[in-house]
Amino acid sequence: MSAPPPSPSGAPDPAARRFFIIQAVRLLGVACVVVGILIAKGGLFAPAPPALGYVLVANGLVDLFLIPALLARKWRSRPGDQPES
Repeated sequence: MSAPPPSPSGAPDPAARRFFIIQAVRLLGVACVVVGILIAKGGLFAPAPPALGYVLVANGLVDLFLIPALLARKWRSRPGDQPES
């Protein structure tokens, strides 16, 4: 993953960094769901209990749908937060 582009002032753009973080969380959520399904079906790590797969699927779904929304809400800019140009 490449570094976020700098803003015109030369400082890294916090919005770009936050965007990359949110996308990484979503990608990890998808990976957890896929690995969890494979474990639950017995196709990956056969000695692992299927319950571990179900836990990973649930964790992945939370990472996929809830965490990005919470991060976006936390990082939402408010009026007066941005400096006037």
